[in-house]
Amino acid sequence: MASHRRSPQPGFAARTTRVTVLSAAAAATAALSGGAAQVASADPGGGAPDTASRLDRLYQQAEQATEKYNAAQEHAKRLRADLTTLQDRAAEGQQRVNDMRQELGSLASEQYRSGGIDPSLALMMSSDPDQYLDRATTLDRLSAQQAGRLRQLQEAERLLLQQRSQAAGKLAELDKAGAVLQDRKRSVQRALAEAQRLLNAMPAAQRAGYRPGMDAGRASRDRTTADLPTIPNLPAASGRGAMAVAAARQMVGAPYVWGATGPNSFDCSGLMQYSYARAGVALPRTSQEQMNAGQRVPLDQARPGDLVIYRGDASHVAMYVGGGQVIHAPYPGARVRYDPVGMMPITAVTRP
Repeated sequence: MASHRRSPQPGFAARTTRVTVLSAAAAATAALSGGAAQVASADPGGGAPDTASRLDRLYQQAEQATEKYNAAQEHAKRLRADLTTLQDRAAEGQQRVNDMRQELGSLASEQYRSGGIDPSLALMMSSDPDQYLDRATTLDRLSAQQAGRLRQLQEAERLLLQQRSQAAGKLAELDKAGAVLQDRKRSVQRALAEAQRLLNAMPAAQRAGYRPGMDAGRASRDRTTADLPTIPNLPAASGRGAMAVAAARQMVGAPYVWGATGPNSFDCSGLMQYSYARAGVALPRTSQEQMNAGQRVPLDQARPGDLVIYRGDASHVAMYVGGGQVIHAPYPGARVRYDPVGMMPITAVTRP
């Protein structure tokens, strides 16, 4: 599938960045370097902490860490495939070297047995001199063949050494990727554990009504749906887009699980990958890669099946399904659901 890396259309960012549910500061500073504990311990303005705002930041941080985990997992998968290929090639090379050595050994033994006495004496003692001369000519050819085989053996041994070295390097790279994967996993777990602690401390009524970035206190202050362009109700841009929408609709109610790609649970990019796979389209794994996995379109031209990418770091993705609505896997503890397309700052709209 072609990947179209084009800049968003003029005015698009200006229109969409005003639609802020999560604060711009949170979107710009939610990198993992500070760790979940550092974010959670911050007390905004030195006063009483805003629990909903802190939860928003923690869920955003967890999602960013999840997409980084997904990328590391895909990298490790590619490394394992490369390592398997290199190991198979090395095994084949070893077998080829073994066969050549055995063949050369047989040729050498034949020459030794046939040439163990002086050739002139052998000719005199031969009952059939013509047969002896024919055989001597054959042995000359065997000698030349042996020399050629020896050169081939040396080249095969050189190639085998190179393949083993490549496999060893790939194995070391895989070990490093595994360490990165574990670090990403711990980042997700730290953010989610702190978010769960804050959520558990909420009063039951507030906890039941909590939706990241959309609590009543912030909705009126930050959410400006009037700034969104009008999106016409149009059919999907393609048959595969329509099939992807149908697949996503069937997953409404499935739980969010970070790192999951279905069929029973999903993270945000996993839901997009799963839905488009049902339409025969292979999307890449992360939301950042999915942003560039198709044609960019303006928000006011979005059609069902288009991917809506959120936040400046493209750490969240949803599928536009028409009527100003998207389907997405929102955050841990929630389920796949419909939400307004302007629920967060929009970075891009991509049509696979």
